[in-house]
Amino acid sequence: MLTGGHGVITGFEAARRYGLRQAGPYGTVHVLIPQQRKVRSVKFAIFERTIAMPDHRIVEGVPLAAPARAVLDGVRRIRDLDPVRALLIETVETGLCTVDELSAELESGSRRGTALPRAVLRELAAEVKSVPEAAALAIWKRAGLPPAERNVRILDAFGNYVGKPDSWCDELAMAWEIDSYAFHFGRDAYRKTLHRNNRYAAAGIIVVQTLPSRIRDEPDKVIAELRAAAEAAARRPRPAVSVVRTDRAA
Repeated sequence: MLTGGHGVITGFEAARRYGLRQAGPYGTVHVLIPQQRKVRSVKFAIFERTIAMPDHRIVEGVPLAAPARAVLDGVRRIRDLDPVRALLIETVETGLCTVDELSAELESGSRRGTALPRAVLRELAAEVKSVPEAAALAIWKRAGLPPAERNVRILDAFGNYVGKPDSWCDELAMAWEIDSYAFHFGRDAYRKTLHRNNRYAAAGIIVVQTLPSRIRDEPDKVIAELRAAAEAAARRPRPAVSVVRTDRAA
């Protein structure tokens, strides 16, 4: 056990051991130890003394800080928004922590290094689900397509739920889904994505699926794909689907 059985691993190393793919690597291992103990940090490990040791779990024989504490101890040490956003989204999307649990942990500790995680948690509370949302909106506008909305639910002709696309063009009955490897991995997530696409097809909806990396790396190709799909949607009769609008659209 670490430091004679008194230390627990936190930060990115703990997050990786919890199975989070967006956790680094960031080099050193971050270890929490009780305030009264004195251990010198070394090249591969940072030892941080704390008055209140966190709850911990034993994972494969290694003591890890509870997930919310571990993730936040990691993101508080970096200054780039996208990695902070990606790890916190993955933490919530995989069910490891809820937004409320992360927010409560953030409020219970030091405010140092909390500006970025606070901003991201506000986004998550407002249902921002993926890093490239703002970039996707810009791409849609560049494509010159009819207006698109977010945060709408699509129902089929019988009132059955079809989906809640990342972007929805009601004029064309066309959906755009930004499907990230990072947030759609695993058997359950893959199964849900297949079922969603089958519902779109059954309702007659044209859907475009795009990886977030292509929005950044291949914007012109993505625009061409959106325009081609829009042309196909305009040629066919509009399916009998309806929209339920909630409190936020863009």
